Amino acid sequence: MEVILLEKVKNLGALGDKVRVKPGYGRNYLVPQGKAVPATKANLEAFEAKRAEYQAKADTLLADAQARAAKFENAEATITANASPEGKLFGSVGPRDIAEAFTAQGLALEKSEVIMPEGAIHNLGDYDVEVSLHADVKAPVKVHVVAGA
Repeated sequence: MEVILLEKVKNLGALGDKVRVKPGYGRNYLVPQGKAVPATKANLEAFEAKRAEYQAKADTLLADAQARAAKFENAEATITANASPEGKLFGSVGPRDIAEAFTAQGLALEKSEVIMPEGAIHNLGDYDVEVSLHADVKAPVKVHVVAGA
């Protein structure tokens, strides 16, 4: 399935790129999310007519993400979790917990924006976590996991 991207999509392409994707990815994710349209002749002409509008929208999203990244500079959150005396957590700390901790501090964050390539946190300690605010904007944050009641 060929689609025209309406915004930059990580590991796929930039605004206006005509890319070939698997039908399910295009039909079930890209098109419903408004990230792409099927690459028909009519859609291609409509895209070219509105290219400046899409580019302005993309620039606005990038500027907003960069402004949010500035707020996350040197940001830290402390998460209290139940743990054994050896420091092993009963359960784990995942993206949802981290997003809730930063949101409680007034820094709005969605769980889908928290990137944890090594998986959830299972031990007490200090961790560096990456927050992806846009396809081009990432911010490192600190997460302190401490023992609690």
